[in-house]
Amino acid sequence: MPAITFPQTGSSDPNQRLQALEEFQRATFNILEDLEAERRNSQLIQKAAVNLLEDMYEEQRKLTDTQRALMNMLEDIELERTEVKHAKSLLETVNNELEAFSYSVSHDLRAPLRAISGFAEAVVEDYSPRLDDEGKRYLALIQENAHRMGRLIDDLLSFSRLGRQQMTERVIDMAALAQAVFDELAGVTPERQLAIRIGPVPPARGDISLIRQVLVNLLSNAIKFSRPDARASIEFGYLPDSGGGAYYVKDNGVGFDMQYVDKLFGVFQRLHSVTEFEGTGVGLALVQRIITRHGGRVWAEGTVNQGAIFYFTLPIGEAR
Repeated sequence: MPAITFPQTGSSDPNQRLQALEEFQRATFNILEDLEAERRNSQLIQKAAVNLLEDMYEEQRKLTDTQRALMNMLEDIELERTEVKHAKSLLETVNNELEAFSYSVSHDLRAPLRAISGFAEAVVEDYSPRLDDEGKRYLALIQENAHRMGRLIDDLLSFSRLGRQQMTERVIDMAALAQAVFDELAGVTPERQLAIRIGPVPPARGDISLIRQVLVNLLSNAIKFSRPDARASIEFGYLPDSGGGAYYVKDNGVGFDMQYVDKLFGVFQRLHSVTEFEGTGVGLALVQRIITRHGGRVWAEGTVNQGAIFYFTLPIGEAR
């Protein structure tokens, strides 16, 4: 606070004394104004300090709430981890039991099937002269259905094992693999004039044995369901703009009604009777499961009597 000094003057002149008093008065007023300004500034500083303390308290409260929420989250995560670990253990137990059950069912079913097929064959061989045509036809049907049941068991075992099969990823030349699979399938039916057009396709990354199963199922279906057409038109290609880039197998066969498209990839789901087209109804379910394990997806489009097209996506591999 500035010191107030009273004017000292030895002059006896009244005007000089009055002037000195006026200057002293002005200095006093200035000092008082400065004091008032400092008081207001002090009040503002105090108010700001109070606000700052309130903000700090609010931040501290928020920090405490955040810490409490984090602790709750950590407890929830730990609980979820424990539950996941428990579920994983249960799943492993169920898978082991399922595998044992599958082998048991396979063994228990195959034995009577072999017996049925063997006895039917023995009857045909030993008693054929004593059987009429209808009896021979019945025995042929018994053998045929026993063989079909055997294939069905094989397909079911393949489907159940697929989820546990170890995958070995590598870059796959999809064009070469499709051509090799088609040549193998076409060799089984030399009586048919079969050809395939393979367009430019990028390499994929995946387990080659599993992807081979995908192509075997899709190409064999294309060959099978194009049977009514004298000239089968089969195509394997790649559409970069479909589903982020998708491989496809296309045929000009019997096709299907799109209202039943959701049934295609289910186990034992068939859109045609066994008398029309052979098969167990497991192939497309295998395709979907394999593609899903590779992180892709599969879908289909079709028109009755105008063919079908099956799409699937895979991670794209770099050519080496």
